[in-house]
Amino acid sequence: MQKSTITIDVLLDPNKIPEQINWQASDSSAQMVQKAKAMSIAFWDGIDKTAMRIDLWTKDMMVDEMADFYYQMLMGMSDSLKRSTQQEGLSEDLKNFAKVFFEKFRAIQLQEQK
Repeated sequence: MQKSTITIDVLLDPNKIPEQINWQASDSSAQMVQKAKAMSIAFWDGIDKTAMRIDLWTKDMMVDEMADFYYQMLMGMSDSLKRSTQQEGLSEDLKNFAKVFFEKFRAIQLQEQK
């Protein structure tokens, strides 16, 4: 059996707020450590039937970047749902929600800039 390892290092400031997120995967073609401004990881506990989540973002993650991040995660979740369940309709519903979410976010940003 082959083993794959993902290593995540989070550098914290004195108040334990993330300043830097670095990650590396043993099966990745990237040889260097990768930097990230945010991360969201979910694990499924099959016994308790619950999702366990880790969501972190660095101090320099901008609000508009966070909206992009969530939009892209929702689109990716839609693709994963389709691949794992073959539920094309539900996958499209999730994509449509992601698009509406992003449009609303942009409208709010434009309103706040006035």
